[in-house]
Amino acid sequence: MKEIIYLDNAATTAIRREVMEEMLPYFREHYGNPSSIHSVGQDARLAVEKARRQVASAIGAEPGEIYFTAGGSESDNWAIRGVCQKSAGKGKHIITSAIEHHAVLHTCQAMEKDGYRVTYLPVDEFGRVNPMDVKNKLGEDTAVITVMAANNEIGTLEPISEIGAIAQEAGVLFHTDAVQAVGAIPVDVSAWNVDMLSLSAHKFHGPKGIGALYIREGVRGRVSGLIYGGAQERSLRAGTENLPAIVGMGVAIELAVKELPEHQAKITALRNRLIDGILKSIPEVRLNGHPTQRLPGNVNVSIRYLEGEALLMRLDLLGIEGSSGSACTSGSLDPSHVLLGIGLSHEIAHGSLRLTLGRDNTEAQVQKVLEELPKVVTSLRAMSPLHKGP
Repeated sequence: MKEIIYLDNAATTAIRREVMEEMLPYFREHYGNPSSIHSVGQDARLAVEKARRQVASAIGAEPGEIYFTAGGSESDNWAIRGVCQKSAGKGKHIITSAIEHHAVLHTCQAMEKDGYRVTYLPVDEFGRVNPMDVKNKLGEDTAVITVMAANNEIGTLEPISEIGAIAQEAGVLFHTDAVQAVGAIPVDVSAWNVDMLSLSAHKFHGPKGIGALYIREGVRGRVSGLIYGGAQERSLRAGTENLPAIVGMGVAIELAVKELPEHQAKITALRNRLIDGILKSIPEVRLNGHPTQRLPGNVNVSIRYLEGEALLMRLDLLGIEGSSGSACTSGSLDPSHVLLGIGLSHEIAHGSLRLTLGRDNTEAQVQKVLEELPKVVTSLRAMSPLHKGP
Protein backbone atom coordinates (compact mmCIF):
# COMPACT_ATOMS: atom_id res chain seq x y z
CA MET A 1 0.00 0.00 0.00
CA LYS A 2 1.36 3.42 -1.00
CA GLU A 3 2.38 5.62 1.92
CA ILE A 4 0.53 8.93 2.10
CA ILE A 5 2.73 11.86 3.08
CA TYR A 6 0.23 14.45 4.25
CA LEU A 7 1.68 17.95 4.02
CA ASP A 8 -1.49 20.05 4.02
CA ASN A 9 -1.86 20.62 7.75
CA ALA A 10 -2.65 24.31 7.23
CA ALA A 11 -5.87 23.20 5.52
CA THR A 12 -6.84 20.75 8.25
CA THR A 13 -5.32 18.25 10.65
CA ALA A 14 -6.20 14.69 11.59
CA ILE A 15 -8.16 14.47 14.81
CA ARG A 16 -6.06 13.00 17.61
CA ARG A 17 -7.08 9.60 18.96
CA GLU A 18 -7.10 10.96 22.51
CA VAL A 19 -9.46 13.72 21.41
CA MET A 20 -11.85 11.36 19.65
CA GLU A 21 -11.95 9.02 22.65
CA GLU A 22 -12.93 11.92 24.92
CA MET A 23 -15.67 12.96 22.49
CA LEU A 24 -17.36 9.58 22.00
CA PRO A 25 -19.26 9.38 25.32
CA TYR A 26 -20.91 12.72 24.56
CA PHE A 27 -22.73 11.27 21.57
CA ARG A 28 -24.67 8.58 23.48
CA GLU A 29 -23.88 8.41 27.19
CA HIS A 30 -23.64 12.09 28.20
CA TYR A 31 -25.90 13.53 25.50
CA GLY A 32 -27.90 16.01 27.55
CA ASN A 33 -28.76 19.54 26.49
CA PRO A 34 -26.50 21.88 28.49
CA SER A 35 -29.46 24.24 28.96
CA SER A 36 -31.59 21.62 30.73
CA ILE A 37 -31.84 21.84 34.51
CA HIS A 38 -31.96 18.07 35.17
CA SER A 39 -28.81 16.13 36.10
CA VAL A 40 -28.15 14.83 32.57
CA GLY A 41 -28.28 18.37 31.23
CA GLN A 42 -26.12 19.74 34.02
CA ASP A 43 -23.49 17.06 33.37
CA ALA A 44 -23.37 18.37 29.82
CA ARG A 45 -23.11 21.96 31.11
CA LEU A 46 -20.12 20.97 33.24
CA ALA A 47 -18.40 19.52 30.16
CA VAL A 48 -18.98 22.72 28.18
CA GLU A 49 -17.59 24.89 30.95
CA LYS A 50 -14.56 22.64 31.39
CA ALA A 51 -13.78 23.05 27.69
CA ARG A 52 -14.28 26.81 28.01
CA ARG A 53 -11.66 26.86 30.77
CA GLN A 54 -9.29 24.78 28.65
CA VAL A 55 -9.58 27.15 25.68
CA ALA A 56 -9.23 30.22 27.89
CA SER A 57 -6.13 28.87 29.63
CA ALA A 58 -4.49 28.10 26.29
CA ILE A 59 -4.58 31.74 25.15
CA GLY A 60 -4.21 33.54 28.49
CA ALA A 61 -7.87 34.53 28.74
CA GLU A 62 -10.65 34.15 31.30
CA PRO A 63 -13.38 31.52 30.71
CA GLY A 64 -16.07 34.21 30.52
CA GLU A 65 -14.26 35.74 27.54
CA ILE A 66 -14.63 32.60 25.37
CA TYR A 67 -17.63 32.17 23.06
CA PHE A 68 -17.98 28.92 21.12
CA THR A 69 -18.76 29.16 17.39
CA ALA A 70 -18.90 26.84 14.39
CA GLY A 71 -15.31 27.68 13.38
CA GLY A 72 -12.83 30.36 12.45
CA SER A 73 -14.83 31.82 9.58
CA GLU A 74 -17.86 32.36 11.79
CA SER A 75 -15.68 33.93 14.47
CA ASP A 76 -14.13 36.32 11.95
CA ASN A 77 -17.55 37.31 10.61
CA TRP A 78 -18.92 37.83 14.10
CA ALA A 79 -16.00 39.98 15.26
CA ILE A 80 -16.18 42.36 12.32
CA ARG A 81 -19.93 42.52 11.85
CA GLY A 82 -20.58 42.56 15.58
CA VAL A 83 -18.48 45.66 16.17
CA CYS A 84 -19.76 47.47 13.08
CA GLN A 85 -23.40 46.79 13.85
CA LYS A 86 -22.97 47.99 17.42
CA SER A 87 -21.23 51.19 16.30
CA ALA A 88 -23.55 51.85 13.36
CA GLY A 89 -23.71 55.55 12.58
CA LYS A 90 -20.62 56.32 14.66
CA GLY A 91 -17.78 54.19 13.32
CA LYS A 92 -17.98 53.47 9.59
CA HIS A 93 -14.33 52.64 8.94
CA ILE A 94 -12.51 49.27 9.03
CA ILE A 95 -8.76 48.72 8.74
CA THR A 96 -7.43 45.36 7.55
CA SER A 97 -4.61 43.96 5.42
CA ALA A 98 -4.65 43.00 1.76
CA ILE A 99 -3.62 39.40 2.49
CA GLU A 100 -6.22 38.34 5.06
CA HIS A 101 -8.12 35.07 4.85
CA HIS A 102 -11.27 35.39 2.75
CA ALA A 103 -13.37 35.02 5.90
CA VAL A 104 -12.14 38.51 6.76
CA LEU A 105 -11.79 39.98 3.27
CA HIS A 106 -15.23 38.91 2.08
CA THR A 107 -16.81 40.15 5.30
CA CYS A 108 -15.13 43.53 4.82
CA GLN A 109 -16.32 43.63 1.22
CA ALA A 110 -19.86 42.91 2.39
CA MET A 111 -19.59 45.74 4.91
CA GLU A 112 -18.55 48.08 2.09
CA LYS A 113 -21.87 47.35 0.42
CA ASP A 114 -23.53 48.43 3.66
CA GLY A 115 -21.81 51.80 3.52
CA TYR A 116 -18.62 51.12 5.46
CA ARG A 117 -15.24 52.35 4.30
CA VAL A 118 -12.46 49.74 4.34
CA THR A 119 -8.72 50.39 4.22
CA TYR A 120 -6.78 47.40 2.84
CA LEU A 121 -3.21 47.88 4.01
CA PRO A 122 -0.37 46.74 1.75
CA VAL A 123 2.32 44.38 3.03
CA ASP A 124 6.05 44.19 2.38
CA GLU A 125 7.78 41.54 0.25
CA PHE A 126 7.59 39.09 3.15
CA GLY A 127 3.90 39.67 3.81
CA ARG A 128 4.24 41.81 6.94
CA VAL A 129 2.05 44.77 7.81
CA ASN A 130 3.85 47.94 8.92
CA PRO A 131 2.30 49.00 12.26
CA MET A 132 2.88 52.66 11.33
CA ASP A 133 0.62 52.17 8.31
CA VAL A 134 -2.12 51.17 10.73
CA LYS A 135 -1.51 54.25 12.88
CA ASN A 136 -1.49 56.55 9.86
CA LYS A 137 -4.83 55.25 8.60
CA LEU A 138 -6.68 55.61 11.89
CA GLY A 139 -9.52 58.09 11.83
CA GLU A 140 -12.25 59.43 14.07
CA ASP A 141 -14.67 56.95 12.51
CA THR A 142 -12.48 53.82 12.72
CA ALA A 143 -14.59 51.10 14.34
CA VAL A 144 -12.30 48.07 14.19
CA ILE A 145 -8.86 46.91 13.07
CA THR A 146 -8.54 43.29 11.95
CA VAL A 147 -5.12 41.83 11.07
CA MET A 148 -4.33 38.12 11.09
CA ALA A 149 -1.72 36.72 13.47
CA ALA A 150 -0.17 34.36 10.94
CA ASN A 151 -0.84 34.06 7.24
CA ASN A 152 -2.44 30.80 6.18
CA GLU A 153 -0.61 30.64 2.83
CA ILE A 154 2.92 31.93 3.34
CA GLY A 155 3.16 31.50 7.11
CA THR A 156 4.36 35.01 7.90
CA LEU A 157 3.86 36.15 11.50
CA GLU A 158 2.45 39.66 11.83
CA PRO A 159 3.51 42.27 14.45
CA ILE A 160 0.29 41.79 16.39
CA SER A 161 1.36 43.19 19.76
CA GLU A 162 2.61 46.42 18.14
CA ILE A 163 -0.60 46.85 16.18
CA GLY A 164 -2.60 46.09 19.31
CA ALA A 165 -0.77 48.76 21.29
CA ILE A 166 -1.59 51.33 18.59
CA ALA A 167 -5.24 50.29 18.65
CA GLN A 168 -5.41 50.52 22.45
CA GLU A 169 -3.92 53.99 22.45
CA ALA A 170 -6.52 55.11 19.90
CA GLY A 171 -9.39 53.39 21.70
CA VAL A 172 -10.19 51.28 18.63
CA LEU A 173 -11.14 47.61 18.94
CA PHE A 174 -8.57 45.18 17.54
CA HIS A 175 -9.38 41.70 16.23
CA THR A 176 -6.93 39.08 15.04
CA ASP A 177 -7.61 35.93 13.06
CA ALA A 178 -5.35 33.49 14.94
CA VAL A 179 -6.68 30.33 13.31
CA GLN A 180 -3.24 29.35 12.01
CA ALA A 181 -1.38 30.51 15.12
CA VAL A 182 -3.16 28.70 17.96
CA GLY A 183 -1.46 25.38 18.57
CA ALA A 184 1.54 26.36 16.43
CA ILE A 185 3.08 29.23 18.42
CA PRO A 186 2.52 30.66 21.91
CA VAL A 187 -0.59 32.85 22.04
CA ASP A 188 -1.31 35.35 24.83
CA VAL A 189 -4.18 37.74 24.33
CA SER A 190 -2.82 40.18 26.93
CA ALA A 191 0.69 40.31 25.49
CA TRP A 192 -0.79 40.66 22.02
CA ASN A 193 -3.04 43.58 23.10
CA VAL A 194 -6.05 42.11 21.30
CA ASP A 195 -9.72 42.70 22.06
CA MET A 196 -10.99 39.79 19.97
CA LEU A 197 -9.33 36.64 18.61
CA SER A 198 -10.61 33.85 16.35
CA LEU A 199 -9.55 30.21 16.56
CA SER A 200 -10.64 26.87 15.07
CA ALA A 201 -10.20 23.37 16.52
CA HIS A 202 -9.47 21.47 13.32
CA LYS A 203 -6.18 23.35 12.90
CA PHE A 204 -4.75 21.74 16.06
CA HIS A 205 -5.98 18.15 15.72
CA GLY A 206 -9.46 18.79 17.06
CA PRO A 207 -12.80 18.19 15.33
CA LYS A 208 -14.13 20.23 12.43
CA GLY A 209 -17.11 22.51 12.83
CA ILE A 210 -16.14 24.03 16.17
CA GLY A 211 -14.22 27.20 16.98
CA ALA A 212 -14.30 30.11 19.35
CA LEU A 213 -14.20 33.87 19.52
CA TYR A 214 -12.37 35.52 22.40
CA ILE A 215 -13.97 38.83 23.38
CA ARG A 216 -12.08 40.71 26.07
CA GLU A 217 -14.02 41.53 29.21
CA GLY A 218 -14.96 45.19 29.10
CA VAL A 219 -15.60 45.33 25.36
CA ARG A 220 -18.46 42.83 25.19
CA GLY A 221 -20.93 45.71 25.19
CA ARG A 222 -19.33 47.00 21.98
CA VAL A 223 -20.03 43.76 20.08
CA SER A 224 -23.56 42.80 18.97
CA GLY A 225 -24.91 39.28 19.18
CA LEU A 226 -24.54 36.86 16.29
CA ILE A 227 -27.58 34.55 16.47
CA TYR A 228 -30.80 35.21 18.36
CA GLY A 229 -33.23 32.69 19.80
CA GLY A 230 -31.79 31.51 23.09
CA ALA A 231 -29.56 32.36 26.02
CA GLN A 232 -26.59 30.24 24.96
CA GLU A 233 -23.12 31.84 25.02
CA ARG A 234 -24.40 34.55 27.34
CA SER A 235 -27.21 35.40 24.92
CA LEU A 236 -24.81 36.39 22.13
CA ARG A 237 -24.99 33.19 20.06
CA ALA A 238 -28.18 31.20 20.36
CA GLY A 239 -28.42 27.51 19.53
CA THR A 240 -27.92 24.23 21.35
CA GLU A 241 -24.21 23.69 21.91
CA ASN A 242 -22.31 21.16 19.80
CA LEU A 243 -21.38 19.22 22.91
CA PRO A 244 -19.06 16.49 21.53
CA ALA A 245 -17.15 19.00 19.39
CA ILE A 246 -16.77 21.46 22.26
CA VAL A 247 -15.37 18.68 24.46
CA GLY A 248 -12.99 17.69 21.66
CA MET A 249 -11.80 21.25 21.18
CA GLY A 250 -11.01 21.58 24.86
CA VAL A 251 -8.95 18.39 24.94
CA ALA A 252 -7.17 19.20 21.66
CA ILE A 253 -6.11 22.70 22.67
CA GLU A 254 -4.94 21.54 26.10
CA LEU A 255 -2.76 18.85 24.51
CA ALA A 256 -1.46 21.26 21.87
CA VAL A 257 -0.32 23.82 24.44
CA LYS A 258 1.16 21.18 26.74
CA GLU A 259 3.28 19.77 23.89
CA LEU A 260 4.00 23.10 22.19
CA PRO A 261 7.70 23.56 23.07
CA GLU A 262 8.65 20.08 21.86
CA HIS A 263 6.33 20.23 18.87
CA GLN A 264 7.55 23.66 17.77
CA ALA A 265 11.20 22.59 17.91
CA LYS A 266 10.57 19.40 15.93
CA ILE A 267 8.42 21.01 13.24
CA THR A 268 10.73 24.00 12.82
CA ALA A 269 13.68 21.66 12.23
CA LEU A 270 11.73 19.68 9.62
CA ARG A 271 10.59 22.91 7.98
CA ASN A 272 14.12 24.27 7.72
CA ARG A 273 15.40 21.01 6.28
CA LEU A 274 12.64 20.99 3.69
CA ILE A 275 13.18 24.62 2.69
CA ASP A 276 16.96 24.26 2.47
CA GLY A 277 16.66 21.05 0.47
CA ILE A 278 14.23 22.53 -2.05
CA LEU A 279 16.25 25.71 -2.57
CA LYS A 280 19.47 23.73 -3.05
CA SER A 281 18.15 21.00 -5.32
CA ILE A 282 15.82 22.98 -7.62
CA PRO A 283 17.02 26.03 -9.59
CA GLU A 284 14.91 29.18 -10.00
CA VAL A 285 12.86 28.73 -6.85
CA ARG A 286 11.99 31.43 -4.32
CA LEU A 287 10.77 31.14 -0.75
CA ASN A 288 7.55 33.03 -0.08
CA GLY A 289 6.98 34.61 3.31
CA HIS A 290 9.36 35.80 5.98
CA PRO A 291 12.51 33.63 6.24
CA THR A 292 12.42 33.49 10.05
CA GLN A 293 9.23 35.18 11.30
CA ARG A 294 7.03 32.39 9.99
CA LEU A 295 4.94 29.51 11.28
CA PRO A 296 7.02 26.48 12.33
CA GLY A 297 5.44 24.15 9.79
CA ASN A 298 4.95 26.40 6.77
CA VAL A 299 6.90 25.95 3.53
CA ASN A 300 5.72 28.04 0.57
CA VAL A 301 7.81 28.27 -2.59
CA SER A 302 7.30 29.51 -6.13
CA ILE A 303 8.87 27.35 -8.83
CA ARG A 304 9.30 29.03 -12.18
CA TYR A 305 8.16 27.57 -15.50
CA LEU A 306 5.42 25.31 -14.18
CA GLU A 307 1.84 25.49 -12.99
CA GLY A 308 0.92 24.71 -9.41
CA GLU A 309 -2.10 22.52 -10.15
CA ALA A 310 -0.09 20.24 -12.43
CA LEU A 311 2.58 19.96 -9.76
CA LEU A 312 0.01 19.02 -7.13
CA MET A 313 -1.50 16.29 -9.30
CA ARG A 314 1.88 14.74 -10.02
CA LEU A 315 2.80 14.80 -6.35
CA ASP A 316 -0.56 13.28 -5.45
CA LEU A 317 0.20 10.31 -7.71
CA LEU A 318 3.31 9.79 -5.55
CA GLY A 319 1.30 10.01 -2.33
CA ILE A 320 2.53 13.50 -1.43
CA GLU A 321 -0.34 15.80 -0.48
CA GLY A 322 0.18 19.56 -0.57
CA SER A 323 -1.59 22.66 -1.85
CA SER A 324 -0.98 25.57 -4.21
CA GLY A 325 -1.59 29.29 -4.40
CA SER A 326 -2.92 28.82 -7.89
CA ALA A 327 -6.66 29.32 -8.08
CA CYS A 328 -7.38 27.39 -11.28
CA THR A 329 -9.60 24.83 -9.59
CA SER A 330 -11.84 27.59 -8.26
CA GLY A 331 -12.58 28.84 -11.76
CA SER A 332 -10.44 31.96 -11.36
CA LEU A 333 -7.61 32.87 -13.68
CA ASP A 334 -5.90 34.83 -10.93
CA PRO A 335 -3.49 33.20 -8.49
CA SER A 336 -3.60 33.76 -4.75
CA HIS A 337 -4.26 37.32 -3.59
CA VAL A 338 -1.58 36.71 -0.94
CA LEU A 339 1.13 35.97 -3.49
CA LEU A 340 0.09 38.93 -5.62
CA GLY A 341 0.04 41.03 -2.45
CA ILE A 342 3.72 40.35 -1.75
CA GLY A 343 4.62 41.48 -5.27
CA LEU A 344 4.82 38.25 -7.26
CA SER A 345 3.93 38.30 -10.95
CA HIS A 346 1.04 36.15 -12.15
CA GLU A 347 3.45 33.78 -13.87
CA ILE A 348 5.56 33.12 -10.76
CA ALA A 349 2.60 33.04 -8.41
CA HIS A 350 0.92 30.35 -10.52
CA GLY A 351 3.88 28.05 -9.85
CA SER A 352 3.52 28.07 -6.07
CA LEU A 353 3.59 25.07 -3.74
CA ARG A 354 2.58 25.06 -0.08
CA LEU A 355 3.73 22.17 2.10
CA THR A 356 2.65 22.42 5.73
CA LEU A 357 4.02 20.06 8.35
CA GLY A 358 2.23 18.63 11.36
CA ARG A 359 2.82 16.47 14.42
CA ASP A 360 2.69 13.19 12.43
CA ASN A 361 5.32 14.10 9.84
CA THR A 362 8.78 12.55 10.03
CA GLU A 363 12.33 13.11 8.81
CA ALA A 364 11.93 10.13 6.48
CA GLN A 365 8.91 11.77 4.87
CA VAL A 366 10.78 15.04 4.36
CA GLN A 367 13.64 13.08 2.77
CA LYS A 368 11.17 11.36 0.44
CA VAL A 369 9.78 14.72 -0.68
CA LEU A 370 13.29 16.04 -1.32
CA GLU A 371 13.99 12.98 -3.47
CA GLU A 372 10.79 13.11 -5.52
CA LEU A 373 10.04 16.84 -5.91
CA PRO A 374 13.11 17.70 -8.06
CA LYS A 375 12.25 14.85 -10.45
CA VAL A 376 8.67 16.05 -10.81
CA VAL A 377 9.81 19.64 -11.41
CA THR A 378 12.33 18.53 -14.07
CA SER A 379 9.65 16.49 -15.82
CA LEU A 380 7.10 19.30 -15.86
CA ARG A 381 9.62 21.90 -16.94
CA ALA A 382 10.60 19.70 -19.87
CA MET A 383 7.04 20.16 -21.15
CA SER A 384 6.95 23.90 -20.56
CA PRO A 385 7.45 26.17 -23.59
CA LEU A 386 8.77 28.85 -21.23
CA HIS A 387 11.62 26.77 -19.83
CA LYS A 388 14.83 26.92 -21.82
CA GLY A 389 17.12 25.15 -19.41
CA PRO A 390 18.27 21.53 -19.45
